[in-house]
Amino acid sequence: MVQKKHGYCVSIFLISSFFLFIFTNGGSVMSEGQTKFNKAFFDEVEPIKLKDPLAVALGAMDKDEPFVYKYGDAVKIAGHSCPAVSGAYRMTQIALKKLYGNDTPVRGEIKVTFRGEIEYKVNGPISQVVTFITGAAAENGFHGLGGGKFNRFNLLTFNGESQPPAGAVCSAIFTRTDNGKSVEVTYSNSMLPANPKMGELMPLAVSGTGSKEEIDEFGNLWHERIKMVLMGNVEGMFVVKEGA
Repeated sequence: MVQKKHGYCVSIFLISSFFLFIFTNGGSVMSEGQTKFNKAFFDEVEPIKLKDPLAVALGAMDKDEPFVYKYGDAVKIAGHSCPAVSGAYRMTQIALKKLYGNDTPVRGEIKVTFRGEIEYKVNGPISQVVTFITGAAAENGFHGLGGGKFNRFNLLTFNGESQPPAGAVCSAIFTRTDNGKSVEVTYSNSMLPANPKMGELMPLAVSGTGSKEEIDEFGNLWHERIKMVLMGNVEGMFVVKEGA
């Protein structure tokens, strides 16, 4: 009986020590190997879910299991968080909801055409985020298997003969390849407020010569605008035209 009691006490001690270690180290055991962003609202942004039949065909996913994209994933591919990256994420999210409703979108079955050439404003960086999420690729895309099945090649294009509306950051037409349904989303951000302090703090942050307090303050002010793009309902920021 004494031996059993001793073993029970040792087990309780070890379990308690493990959880104490986790709490006192900020949960580092649970988050090891994961990116640690310093903006909590990243995790509050609605994720984007898509099925990818190619992933299922080649054994990476079970049938009907979706890829889950979070805003932090877009930040990783761009290497930063800005109005262009957040706008790309949100406009893609809006387009997919319009195209699929309550159904899960199908990655690789979406064609995207940007108004303007790739050099137009930030079409290039925005298109990289769109490709990442939808699978729609340009000339460097996957040509598919067995005669083109699961093709992503040239599903993303730029139309230099058509320009976005005046003042817009970008405009893109998203089309389902299975039924031809399309929607155009135009993104503008001129209505975003800008704190006057950003002008003096940005050079300090970009050059790295500012104090930690100055750099942190700039990052917080910068991301007040990003949060509005991702989670706000600002009139005129995203204009949707169905059947484009």
